[in-house]
Amino acid sequence: MKVAVTGATGTIGARLVEELRARGDEVTVLSRDAERARRAFGGEVDAVTWADPKSEPAPAEALSGREGVVHLLGEPIAQRWSDETKREIRDSRVLGTENLVRGIAAAEPRPKVLVSQSAEGIYPRGSEPVDESGSADPGTFLSDVVAAWEGEAAKASDLGLRVVRARTGVVLSPEGGALATMLPFFKAGLGGPVAGGRQYVPWIHLDDTVGALLFCLDTEAASGPVNVTAPEPVTNKVLSKVLGRVLGRPAILPVPALGLKVLYGEMAQVVLTGANVRPRRLEELGYRFLRPELEPALRAATGRES
Repeated sequence: MKVAVTGATGTIGARLVEELRARGDEVTVLSRDAERARRAFGGEVDAVTWADPKSEPAPAEALSGREGVVHLLGEPIAQRWSDETKREIRDSRVLGTENLVRGIAAAEPRPKVLVSQSAEGIYPRGSEPVDESGSADPGTFLSDVVAAWEGEAAKASDLGLRVVRARTGVVLSPEGGALATMLPFFKAGLGGPVAGGRQYVPWIHLDDTVGALLFCLDTEAASGPVNVTAPEPVTNKVLSKVLGRVLGRPAILPVPALGLKVLYGEMAQVVLTGANVRPRRLEELGYRFLRPELEPALRAATGRES
């Protein structure tokens, strides 16, 4: 398959490109700096410059004749939210996706499928299980961003593409994201549950994040929202306990809600409330999880499998 990828140098994107190459696909990377992206992948991908995704359409030549597009572009959510950061989180996703679809519209021939990354932040927060049939949680910053982001991706269906909106959870990888932030504290014996730890964490290992994206790319029946999360979400308390066991360190020091709010500001509310997200659609379609259980997934992500 000929596949175009945005956000290819990020944690998920780099592994995705690696897996696409390993199975023999031809990969085209859209990047603000094509030469840097080409070097990052050892010259084994085509790279095309997309200098400003927020203000210009994706280059049609990078999309013409490609069978699929995987769209992973976006400012990281897990950081302190200032007004400027919130604007960048929104614009990088909403405007970037709008301009990707504009590029797809100009491509000839057009791709057949778009797998556009989304986020579980669209769902109501709390302990009640939610799957793809659940409604959004309007009025919160993250949910509103995800709804607008997905709305732009969905417009590709009007161009004849099969569109998958991959609502990704908390990705377990030491290379970036939540786990990379947690590891120094837990290794030092300073880890523990956050604000009582009753909130759910919709986790997924990086191997399954990439595996699910590839599955959605390949599976004709996959379309619409697809939750990219592990089959069994756990509470923050359980995650902390298991991570401490994997690292051989105590994990009993509670992290107060106030401390998290000081560190992350408004974004802390996403962590403090959590969401009990279930991957119903992936299971219905027959995806086989590579790392469905938390402890083996954490051992793999931290290099403690032996």
